[in-house]
This record gives sequence, C-alpha cells and structure tokens, in this order.
Amino acid sequence: MCAPVEAPNELDRHRPIEMFSNQAMRRSMKVIIIGGVAGGASCAARLRRLDEKAEIVMVERGPYVSYANCGLPYHVSGVIAKESSLLVASEQMFRSQFAIDARTNCEAISIAPTSKTVQLRNVATGEVTTESYDKLVLSPGAPSVRPPLPGIDLPGIFQVRTVPDARAIREWIEQGTEFLAEMYSYSGIQFVKPTRRAVVIGGGFIGLETAENLVHAGFEVTLVEMLDQVLAPLDREFARLVEEHMKKNGVHLALGDGVAEFKKLDGGALEVKTKSGKSFPADVVILSLGVRPDTALAKAAGLEIGERGGIRVDDQMRTSNPDIFAVGDAIEVKDFVTGEWSLVALAGPANRQGRIAADVIAGRGTRFRGTQGTAIIGLFGGAAAWTGVSEKTLKRLGDADYEKIYIFPNSHAGYYPGAKMIGVKFIFRKSNGRLLGAQAIGEDAPAVDKRISALAMALQMGATIYDLEEAELCYAPQFGSAKDAINFAGMVAADVLRGDMPLAHWDETNGAFLLDVRQPVELVVERVPGAVNIPLGELRKRLDELPCDREILVICRSAQRAYYATRILLQNGFKARNISGGMLSRAMVDL
Repeated sequence: MCAPVEAPNELDRHRPIEMFSNQAMRRSMKVIIIGGVAGGASCAARLRRLDEKAEIVMVERGPYVSYANCGLPYHVSGVIAKESSLLVASEQMFRSQFAIDARTNCEAISIAPTSKTVQLRNVATGEVTTESYDKLVLSPGAPSVRPPLPGIDLPGIFQVRTVPDARAIREWIEQGTEFLAEMYSYSGIQFVKPTRRAVVIGGGFIGLETAENLVHAGFEVTLVEMLDQVLAPLDREFARLVEEHMKKNGVHLALGDGVAEFKKLDGGALEVKTKSGKSFPADVVILSLGVRPDTALAKAAGLEIGERGGIRVDDQMRTSNPDIFAVGDAIEVKDFVTGEWSLVALAGPANRQGRIAADVIAGRGTRFRGTQGTAIIGLFGGAAAWTGVSEKTLKRLGDADYEKIYIFPNSHAGYYPGAKMIGVKFIFRKSNGRLLGAQAIGEDAPAVDKRISALAMALQMGATIYDLEEAELCYAPQFGSAKDAINFAGMVAADVLRGDMPLAHWDETNGAFLLDVRQPVELVVERVPGAVNIPLGELRKRLDELPCDREILVICRSAQRAYYATRILLQNGFKARNISGGMLSRAMVDL
C-alpha cells in the first residue's frame, strides 16, 4: 500500500500527526450522510479524499444530488437554458469517481442513536431497509415555508426550491392555463402579445431573483412582502434603494402586506388577495416565504434543538450526540460578530460546514469560525451585497458602541469610461475601530461584489478601520482607483474616530443650524429648507456670517466638500460636524 501523499506537518493544526499513524491500522469506518445537496455532498467528497478506506453512504430523498439551487430562478426564465447545467454532480459520478454509495429517491425516516442505525425508505417502491453507522451526518436542508392559506394548493402556485420545481414552472408558463396555452397557438405574425401576469410572494433572495427573471420572461410582475422592506438583512435605507431599482425595472411592490388567500378565476387564472384587502390577478404565483430548518429526524432522535429552531451543533459540527454531525440550512450557527445563535441558509457556509464535518470524522481538528452572513444578490444588472452585522441588529441588541458612515465612491477611476457610483454603509466600533459590517449597492455589480468580498475577509480577520486605510489593493483605472473605496471607507472612519471629522446624521438635524456648501445651481435640484448656503469656495471669506455660539451641521452632495468645510470651521474656532453621506444619504432615510 502506498504511503499517504500528505506528510504530517507539526505546524498544521488541522492535521493531527496521530491520524497518519493510526489510519492504516484502524478498521474501516462506515459513515452515512443524510442529504446530498450542498453540505452533504461536500462532506461526502471531502471525506473520501481524506479516507480511502471509509464506507460512505449518501442518501438523498429527491431525484438529484449536488444541484445548483441558487441557479433555479435563472432556469425559470431561460437565462440558464439547460436543466442539465444545474446538475453539478450525478449519483453515478459519486459512485464511479469517489466510490461513494450515493442513493437518490432514498429517504431517511428514523434514527436510532443507541443502536446506531438508520431506517431508509425507497421513495419509488416504499421498501424500508436498516443501515448501521459509525458516524452519521445530517444535512436535511430547510424546506420552503408553505402556510395553510386558503387556496394555496391550487394549480399554478409554485415554490422554487428544487430542479423539479423549476421544471414545473417552465411547463406551466408554456401551457398551464387556457390563456397561457392559447398565447402560442396563433398563426402568422403576432404583433401584440397579451400581458402575462405573475405574483411573487416574499421579498428575500429567491423572491427577488424570480421576480427579475419573470420580468425577463415577459411577465408583468407584482411582489408581495409582509415586512415593510425587501431583503431583511439590509438596513431599511439600503433596502429602499433596492426597492427603487426594482420599481425602475418594472416590478410592482406591495410591501407591508401579507397574503390572505388564493382563488381560481375563469380560464385557470388566479387571484391573490392580501390582508389589507388588495387583489392581484395572476397567471402564475411563486411562493418565496422563506425556509424552515428540517429538524424532524433530529427531534425524533433526541438531539438538541436550539432557540432559533435549528439543530444545535458545536464548532466542529457535532450535535448533542458525539457520533452525529449536522451541517447546512438545518443547523444553528454562531454569528461571527455578535456571538448570537442564528440561522443562515447560504450555500457557502453549508459547503464549509460539510468539509469541517468530514475533517473531524477523519481525525482532524478543524473548527467552524461562525458566519458573517456575507451575501450578494444581482438584480437587473446591479447588485446589493452585505457582510457582518446590520445597524438594526445592533439596535435590537442594545449595542451603542458603534458608528456608521455613508460613502458614495465611483466603481473605478472617474476619468475612465463607464464609472458608476457605489453606495456603501460602513459600521465600526467607536471604542476600537473594529469593522462590524458593511452594505453596498450599485449598478456595477462586479464592483459591489469586489468591495464587500474584500471587507468580508477583513472582518473575519478582525481588521480595524486603520487596517483598511493601509490596505494595498489592485489598481488600474478600469478596475478601481488609487484610493480604493475600501481605503476611502477606512480613511473617513479613521478621521471620525481621530476627531478630524466630527460626524452627524440626518436624524439629528431638527432644530440645528445647517450650512450647505454646494453651489447655488445645485440647490435648484434639491435643497434643505432653512439651510444657509455658502459655497465652499467662499467660506473662508464669509465666516463672519456664521454663529459662534451654535453647533453647525455641514451639508453637501456626498459629504466630501462638507468635510473640507468642517475642517475649515474647526480650525477657526467653530463647533461643526459633517452630515455623513450628505444629500445622497438624505434621499435614503425616512425623515
């Protein structure tokens, strides 16, 4: 037998030396993995790479393993044309390439921790068999929420969770009702197409992405959301920007209104009625009401369930039973910033958790650091992204040791064609400058992704705003600026903490003395009632027009000129603060 390729390294904390000396001597271990999509499939493949002798059984109750459910909305519209493109790996591939006993249409129906056995049911035949295990990994996922609303089971109402879901939606769009079927039966040239209507219920990732793709497919789309904003992880002012972007691209929004019932109309069309009494006709309805951890097996096996309703695990993905692990959407994880238990249904963390479970089963000491909830959504060419904690979460926790800034840099050097503005909200500790979270939105989606991805890494490494000042990032005019948006955020935040730029926000402006340092022509477009206008270039000559006994809050379009003005005022004996984000941030907040 050949020796392991990887030699032990005492500096590698993830690779205990004893693993290598004992691996050949120990008996073959049997591992059953329940769930074959993100976390389960990653665990199975990783475990095989670490342990060639282990007997690995991976069962999936659905017809596919390792499929790209994040791509489902794009298959609905045909952006991803082939269903096969969504299938990352097949059952046969796991069997032939990894020697893993992969079984689709195979459902785990019970776990007996004492005897270390699992009962499995063949979905097609109903046959039940019993398998023993040494280690068990649960990756059951989180099914879509489907409340018992009147009419919710009517034809034409779908969810977007699996490949068969997307296939069913596409088939319905083509011929699901008399109206939809007749649209394609005309002979000759059809100059005018009747309007097809879709209603999407829910303003999370899948809801917004499906709404966009239905617009691309030629539907008139209404999105209904029970909360007063879309994308709950975002703070309200940034969610508002997303909402305006959606409306600009043809999506009708009904926010702060839940669904009451569904009714069938003549011809097979549907009617969606909301709790406020509104009614929306639809040829297709998409349910995207969020997900709920699938904990039925875990509960029946006596495993600990956390306060958020997910399977409780430690940082090595062990449940309350040391021989049972759990990964993915069904588990509770620690928030990296707040330390709170949270539910995070994202593919990235699920895949990392699967790898960690495999490492631990194979004898390695790998640990999960927690999650920051880093995410991005692309919408109509633009993107919104975030990482870390939001301001509303800090307020909910009663945490006042933070400050926020708003900046609006260009996506790349302004002199290079195609530069577009990015809006960034940056949250950091007042006491030590540590980065807590960031949110960004812009029409240049790759530029948004680049900044939040870099900030996500900085946050995980415990970076401060002073680190961001000094960060050395790629620069060429078509990609960024010599002073990148991340450097810019660090510099502005550092100015705040050093006292060079005392900061104010729009909710502090009532009754304050406001100084607007923009040019008079800019005030024709938008102005703040009661603000005194002295253009920045005239400020030094007109200081005698300003009060010495009152604090002055300074305004410009984006806060850059206001910063220059604030420095002038402070060094001339005035008490002054810069309103973060200027008129651009004022447009986002509800005053």
